[in-house]
Amino acid sequence: MSTAIETLVAYSNRYGADAGFVLAGGGNTSMKTGDTLWVKGSGTSLATITEEGFVKMDRAKLAAIWEKTYSADQAARESEVLADMMAAKLPGEEAKRPSVETLLHDLFPQKFVLHVHPSRVNALTCSKEGRDGVKRLFPDAVWVDECEPGYILASRCRSMMQQYRAQTGRDADVVFLQNHGIFFAADSGEALDTLVASVMGKLDAEITVRPDFTEADTDRTAAAKIAPVLRMLYDADGGAAVVFTANKTVLDFAADAETFSVLKEPLSPDHIVYCKAEPLWLEDLTPDGIKAAFEELKARRGFAPKVAFARGIGMFTVGKTLKEAKTAAAVWTDCMAITVMAENFGGVRHMAPAMVDFIVNWEVESYRAKVSLAPGAAKKLAGKIAVVTGSAQGFGAGIAEFLAEAGAAVVIADMNFDGAKATAAQIAEKTGSATLAVSANVSDEDSVREMIEGTVLSFGGLDIFVNNAGIVRAGSLEEMTKKNLELVTAVNYTAYFLCAKYASAVMKLQRAASPEYMADIIEINSKSGLSGSNKNFAYAGSKFGGIGLTQSFALELAPFGIKVNAVCPGNFLDGPLWSDPEKGLFVQYLNAGKVPGAKTVADVRKFYEAKVPLGRGCRIEDVAKAVLYIIDQKYETGQAVPVTGGQEMLK
Repeated sequence: MSTAIETLVAYSNRYGADAGFVLAGGGNTSMKTGDTLWVKGSGTSLATITEEGFVKMDRAKLAAIWEKTYSADQAARESEVLADMMAAKLPGEEAKRPSVETLLHDLFPQKFVLHVHPSRVNALTCSKEGRDGVKRLFPDAVWVDECEPGYILASRCRSMMQQYRAQTGRDADVVFLQNHGIFFAADSGEALDTLVASVMGKLDAEITVRPDFTEADTDRTAAAKIAPVLRMLYDADGGAAVVFTANKTVLDFAADAETFSVLKEPLSPDHIVYCKAEPLWLEDLTPDGIKAAFEELKARRGFAPKVAFARGIGMFTVGKTLKEAKTAAAVWTDCMAITVMAENFGGVRHMAPAMVDFIVNWEVESYRAKVSLAPGAAKKLAGKIAVVTGSAQGFGAGIAEFLAEAGAAVVIADMNFDGAKATAAQIAEKTGSATLAVSANVSDEDSVREMIEGTVLSFGGLDIFVNNAGIVRAGSLEEMTKKNLELVTAVNYTAYFLCAKYASAVMKLQRAASPEYMADIIEINSKSGLSGSNKNFAYAGSKFGGIGLTQSFALELAPFGIKVNAVCPGNFLDGPLWSDPEKGLFVQYLNAGKVPGAKTVADVRKFYEAKVPLGRGCRIEDVAKAVLYIIDQKYETGQAVPVTGGQEMLK
């Protein structure tokens, strides 16, 4: 038995990991003996399923379902059948929910069954040629017309498979479901693979018209003004994500309303479950135009759209989480692929309106979507999107990690792109939050604009901007050069202006769509922004200027619900800024003679530790906690919060 289970898990993982066969972690598989059916549990993914992910079912109890008479009322009938199916689970399986297609799996006498929804298969099953195409290409297969899923579909399949056996004297091993994928059945893993390869090979030979999903140029700046509005319309608190997609096929469908219209009606239950029953067309791309179109569809259909096409720009998919938005993008990419490839079979055949209404309201599919997309326990910053500049290392990396731990999606922005990628990967692995590495020179306006656009087009908006990138060039009046002074000013002062300019533009769009929404711009300043610094005037001057910008930005942006504050850390004595053996401030200050009588780096360190009432340098967690406080506090703006161990205090 262990060999059979291993075969089940192996082919489930293999086909489940192949995007050409499985959509949004869906599909289902099974293995049976005379008495027991192992079937995929609802809400599990074939790509990663293990033996524990299958539900063991009593086949005798499943067979008994066919002997019962159920209510004529659809809702009552499905509830009764579901109760009997749940009662057919073997002891120890009570916490699991079997796949909705369990009854169909048990109909096949073959040992192994695979049910998948390849876009190449659905190009035929969702086409006008449909039935005739299957009869022409696969005369030994069974075709089942579109009908209500659940018990009715299982009954229809049972009847068609019984007819097939009566006519041919053998059991069907391939069953095509109109607008709903395909079943394969075989008695060994090898035979199953051979069967799948044969079917897919015949389809590939027929499909000459195919989609083109290669990247295409579009107006990214315009797209970055649309995504934040959609995000806030979907969730007024900003607890949503938007993913932008632009490729050649997307732009073909986005060319005009007439071309787009073929996508307005759904092709399969999966498209409804993950993307709702109608996508949104955006002709007027102003915030007011987007809002009007969004609200019209929502009022007419009773749900918020999860997919939107903007004329000439591209496709936006929305979700409560980034995973949900990405799933919607994958599912709608599948929808476009089916639509294009259906041209090989006479064009698309959409689901019947009554069937669409059934799926929209079907409890089983609602359960499946909720389970597969469930984000887990909510964290404090769940759904929020943050950018931290200069975050490949040091304070920035620490702040980014704290924000990610709190649930935020975090952009690691740094000139050291390799370092940013490494930090982003480490934070994502440690926290489970989404991260994005961006190469950014904060003193260059084009680079800042691209950083913000990249954030918005990857995640959908921006809630928290932490202006952390900074630079120090210490020296006396005699030693300081104009070049170094201008460098410090560009990174510590001018860059803050550039970042606030582009970050606030996104936040304003979100506020316009949701008048109660609030966002944060936080400058990581310094105790040197509160008190002058001997032989370090370039740095202190830029930080004093940063406080001035913070207070001024706070006044200007308050009407838009954007809080602007600064955190002023004390000396981060353990970080690379101070401790780097070649360029650190300990070395610089020793060489500049800033600490009278100091002969070693250790002497310089002791000197600075002695200045702190709490007796130590500032740590990453000290600053990160101050950042989290500022975000949580809704009645603070224009403040410079000292985190100095008492070395500098508010006056």
